[in-house]
Amino acid sequence: MVKYILKRLLHGIVSVLIVVLIVMLLVYSTMDRNLIFSSDGTFTKLSGNDKEVYRYQQWERYGYLDYVPYGDYLGTLGLTSEERSAAAFGNTPAEDSAAAKKYIEQFTKEYESRGYTVTRLNYSKAKGNSKQLFAYKDINVFVRFWNFVTGIVTVDNIHNARGIADEERGISFTWYDPAYFTYDEAGNVVGKKFSPAIIGNGTTHKYLLYFDGKFPFIHQNLISVSLGTSYSVNQGVDVWDTMTQSQGAYVNGEVSYPTGHIEVSADNLHSATYVEGSLAAGGEFVQARFTDDYTNISTNKAGMSRMGYSFTIGIIATIIAYFVGLPLGILMALKKDKFADKLGTLYIIFIIAVPSLAYIFMFKGIGMLMGLPVTFDTSGNWLYYILPIVSLALPSIGGLMKWMRRYMIDQSNSDYVKFARSGGLSEGQIFRKHIMKNAAIPILNGIPGSVLGALTGAIITESVYVVPGVGNVLTKAINLYDNSVIVGITLFYALLSILALILGDILMALTDPRISFNKKER
Repeated sequence: MVKYILKRLLHGIVSVLIVVLIVMLLVYSTMDRNLIFSSDGTFTKLSGNDKEVYRYQQWERYGYLDYVPYGDYLGTLGLTSEERSAAAFGNTPAEDSAAAKKYIEQFTKEYESRGYTVTRLNYSKAKGNSKQLFAYKDINVFVRFWNFVTGIVTVDNIHNARGIADEERGISFTWYDPAYFTYDEAGNVVGKKFSPAIIGNGTTHKYLLYFDGKFPFIHQNLISVSLGTSYSVNQGVDVWDTMTQSQGAYVNGEVSYPTGHIEVSADNLHSATYVEGSLAAGGEFVQARFTDDYTNISTNKAGMSRMGYSFTIGIIATIIAYFVGLPLGILMALKKDKFADKLGTLYIIFIIAVPSLAYIFMFKGIGMLMGLPVTFDTSGNWLYYILPIVSLALPSIGGLMKWMRRYMIDQSNSDYVKFARSGGLSEGQIFRKHIMKNAAIPILNGIPGSVLGALTGAIITESVYVVPGVGNVLTKAINLYDNSVIVGITLFYALLSILALILGDILMALTDPRISFNKKER
């Protein structure tokens, strides 16, 4: 079994990578890249050369190409401010100084040799026609794919943060987390709490491992997951962080900052990351709270993450579907061709025939008439979950009814059932010990897949009920052409699919000892 799982996992990972590559080809190669400006108010306000430069800057942000302004190139040469001023290009090539011509020639030669296209836009009196000089090159999809895959998992280390002396870099362990210190009016530590922590200096994150009162209680920042940066859905934030960060109202509490300053705040000191020069640039407010450049922190919020909402709704919907769908499927099989069977068949046909978006809006209307909330809120009220869960569970109930009925009837007509009847077993014994057990095997195999189906089906449901889940993020990303989010969530769903297939096989093998995934020797 272990050998089979490892083999299936390896094949699954290869399949996931192929899926991600195909999605990248589709979104970066076949889609018109100008569509990203369809709802960009800044783009419509610009004109002339400024609009053209903005176009290339946005294409770079969205991952289509590499864009290098001439000014950035000069910055890499280590020139003095006087030399850079002399190398500045004129409004037209005829107005370039000798130094400018020299560096422009170097810039053009270097980047054209690397496959870039060098473009110069001359100044004119027309609005938006400022002078511009830059190089650009489309990013090869295989290069993009390689950079994405190799950057998914990163391990923090003491050489990540610049501006820290080498002798100060290191990792320390403490039994008493400084985030839980208490101070007197003079700023002296007067109280400590036993809470082991691993703290880095020179690392991106200050806390590499720590404990708190939130499940799973032990948290780490040593290993980070990155699925690409969002540029419109959640601008500047990684896709993984977008899916896993908590949402909702701020949760305030008494916070003891490293300087000894104490105040009621939602700041989460355990999330501190390094920003070079931030202590000096932050002014009195930052300097009153922090002692180093680990000043970039997130806040504690009351709601779950997007992934948390999606999993909660999806798993509850799956549980309800099985508790309702399986008994109804059994009832249909036992009452074959009778009223219960015909009524169940009518429901199955309805669920299959009516588009999911149509019946979701129908149930939304019914819920509105019943006084149920139709727009999700992160306040924690369980009433907000009812309509999304019901809308997700209904199609799964129909599918389970259909398949359970079919498996039960198929098993009832099997030879071993006829043999059991001839052996004197009652219909109840035959049903419990034979038919039910054998019919349940393929149903159990589909449990992990049903959970996944509820999650992926939530793409529409979350949009209709405005649930702040992963499916809603994907919908927004598609509408806003946020390619990084599309690729990142595709990877997330693909990995869930592989996990669901493997868990389904394991459940099937555990249910029926006759099933073995080991090769039999001849």
